[in-house]
Amino acid sequence: MTDTTTETAALTAEEIEAGRRAYDLDRAHVFHSWSAQGSLDPMTVLKAEGSYVWDGEGNRLLDFSSQLVNTNIGHQHPKVVAAIVEQAQTLCTIAPPHANAARSEAARLIAELAPGDLNHVFFTNGGADAVEHAIRMARLHTGRHKVLSAYRSYHGGTQLAVNVTGDPRRFASDYSDSGVVHFMPAYRYRSYFDASTEAEETERALRHLEDMIVLEGAQNIAALILESIPGTAGIYLPPAGYLEGVRELTRKYGIVYIADEVMSGFGRSGKWFAVEHWNVVPDLITFAKGVNSGYVPLGGVAISEAIHDTFRDRPYPGGLTYSGHPLACAAAVAAINAMRDEGMIEHAAWLGENVFGPGLREIAQRHPSVGDVRGTGCFWAVELVKDRTTKEPLAPYGGSSPAMTELVAALKAAGLLPFANFNRIHVVPPLNISEADARRGLEILDAALDVADRHARAA
Repeated sequence: MTDTTTETAALTAEEIEAGRRAYDLDRAHVFHSWSAQGSLDPMTVLKAEGSYVWDGEGNRLLDFSSQLVNTNIGHQHPKVVAAIVEQAQTLCTIAPPHANAARSEAARLIAELAPGDLNHVFFTNGGADAVEHAIRMARLHTGRHKVLSAYRSYHGGTQLAVNVTGDPRRFASDYSDSGVVHFMPAYRYRSYFDASTEAEETERALRHLEDMIVLEGAQNIAALILESIPGTAGIYLPPAGYLEGVRELTRKYGIVYIADEVMSGFGRSGKWFAVEHWNVVPDLITFAKGVNSGYVPLGGVAISEAIHDTFRDRPYPGGLTYSGHPLACAAAVAAINAMRDEGMIEHAAWLGENVFGPGLREIAQRHPSVGDVRGTGCFWAVELVKDRTTKEPLAPYGGSSPAMTELVAALKAAGLLPFANFNRIHVVPPLNISEADARRGLEILDAALDVADRHARAA
């Protein structure tokens, strides 16, 4: 696949000056998420195209973050931009009770791609409210209240979704009345079960999960929600047999299995949905991000026939003013068709097998700061440590460190826009990034990791 992005002419003085005004207005009036407002210094983006963005000074950076791991088809894809324009000229918006062509076609395509009998789609504005509604559906379907969720997970920033989340971002809003019970995940690199093999990790993690179900009372548990491949929490793939075992436990105890594919879905892992790697069919799938690469906000829940039947004659008590917004759905239709027509899913899988996997493993051998590399498709994590033997992280869980700050600065200075979280750099570029740009990004990362090595003890 060829990325058509080219080295364009330098941005004009007027464009750069407009960017500086945007920065000043931002600092005067915009309240940013997940941030202390006083010390914030956001990067201004003047332009984006393909796998690149241009910052406020006109510097061109290779986007190895896909922003928040959502621009799966890259920036300004012409087919999606054209679809949004055409839809805006036809029907900008309409209330969700009415049928419209964009929403109907988007639902058809998503149902066609989803595994098993997940043939119905409820549209939301993003991933967090998709999680909120999936849990509501599960509770109404089962008549139960509790929700099981893994530690080291992220499910959204709204009230219930952030309580379901298993990382430190939930701490400030963590209330016991949410009905959420967290369990230990299967995380091979930092095993919570003292496992020495992949098979041991799977067996012990599943035994722990079943113990949690029994001790919490299966009759009280409406749903189990699990990221098929945890994203922001570390892109740690489940060990062989784990997801299949989770599916069997949820069947055994009558629990609704919600697969959170907000980040891992729509090609990110080299499959349309990450659960396809393990041939697992959940009861509900939450999605957002890559469904239309965030060109217009959109999320949703793919719903199985059994749960859909619960609401065949019983009204579903929930809705959103912008559910199935025509502009967002038109963008989704165009994005899905572009991914299909241009072979982006296959290209992502190829990059994972032939570029990112081998390249990152070679990088790990050269740098004592690299404790682990893992991933699939265009979905990889580099876990950085001070000591490979003790696995002491380069930044504490839930925070950053001077070493990570220095590393991120080095990556940006070399022309790479990274995704960093805690002690990790995630390699998550657009699915249609060219092989040449993918290799260039790895070269920049390789060189910058010398910075991290200075903070690590030699193996």
